[in-house]
Amino acid sequence: MRLLTRAALLGVALFVSILAMLPAAAQEMLIEQMSLEQMLLERVGPQLAHPWGMEFLTSDTVLVTTRGGTLWKIGLADGAATRITGTPDVYARGQGGLLDVAAIDGYVYLCYSAILPGGSATAIDRAVIEGDRLVRRRTIFTGNAATKSGHHFGCRLHVTGTALWATLGDRGDRKNGQDASTHAASVIRLKPDGAPHPDNQRPDDKERDGWAPETFSIGHRNPQGLAMHPATGEIWAHEHGPRGGDEINILRPETDAGANYGWPKVSHGREYATGMRVSRHDSLPGFVDPVWVWVPSIAPSGMAFYPDASSYDMFSKVIFPGFKGHLLVGSLKFRRLYLVEIGNDGLPASERVILDGQIGRIRDVAVGPTGPFAGEVFLLSDEAQGGLWRLTVR
Repeated sequence: MRLLTRAALLGVALFVSILAMLPAAAQEMLIEQMSLEQMLLERVGPQLAHPWGMEFLTSDTVLVTTRGGTLWKIGLADGAATRITGTPDVYARGQGGLLDVAAIDGYVYLCYSAILPGGSATAIDRAVIEGDRLVRRRTIFTGNAATKSGHHFGCRLHVTGTALWATLGDRGDRKNGQDASTHAASVIRLKPDGAPHPDNQRPDDKERDGWAPETFSIGHRNPQGLAMHPATGEIWAHEHGPRGGDEINILRPETDAGANYGWPKVSHGREYATGMRVSRHDSLPGFVDPVWVWVPSIAPSGMAFYPDASSYDMFSKVIFPGFKGHLLVGSLKFRRLYLVEIGNDGLPASERVILDGQIGRIRDVAVGPTGPFAGEVFLLSDEAQGGLWRLTVR
């Protein structure tokens, strides 16, 4: 592992100072022309087997999960890694295991595939870190779709002071997509303590009779990306389609409770065995259309908005000016980091490749929020010898 020296940090600061004095158009052009050789891509901390989710615990400390069931605390300055004990037992088969992690207000949230009598289901625990151990851990949610399948757990988290959002896949059973009574194939919204969020249900919405009270929306195949738009507060989610039809969807907290995003009645995807379309329809009345579709599939995983100037301090807002206001998305299939560029209408307009195979399958993406690593991009490489990587400028 190679760390930045004091001289290198001063070099970055000088680059930032010069760049900040350039007009916005010149900043964009400079970043467009920046090659990987002009960026600094390095591993932080030890090799990890199939890391899955990460969360900033402090401005210079990151929590990282591995699918096999371990939770690590990694210092960004020196790469020191400490294993956090007290994690739940997990169903580490197929795509299952210890998956995402989130943290807020002193609590840590873990999303994982729980071991149940009927097989496994997506579950969420809340705990507190004391020293190097999770304490006061309790399960605040368990999905009601237990099965022996090892597929499509979803399990991406986003937490705010008022809501805990989580994705659940269809568990490989597409009929779950349109069954509102099951938690499978949904995005759920809870209160931070795990209770159903009261805004999921509306007294005058009779069409929602029979819905699980935790469910915000249905019709999701296997969502593995979740991020809040820093300006609008919208929840953006991406999900895997079969052989094409990966999607980015927008979930508007104020208006979209009860929305149906279509799977499998509406899909751009094709059957694995035959190549035939899953559905004859890629849009239908009564279903919410995606705002971006990948054909062929890129197998998206993890995403993060790169905040614009209003969200950043002076140092961080010019690390990658060409990224500001756009969306970073990891790809498992093509081992890429994509920048999905947002147009003037607030919707995806184009994309470009930032990394292409340098670190393997990209499982999660985050942007340093504050402090010395603010504005830098952090990535998880989902490989047997994977780990945490950082992307900054030389």
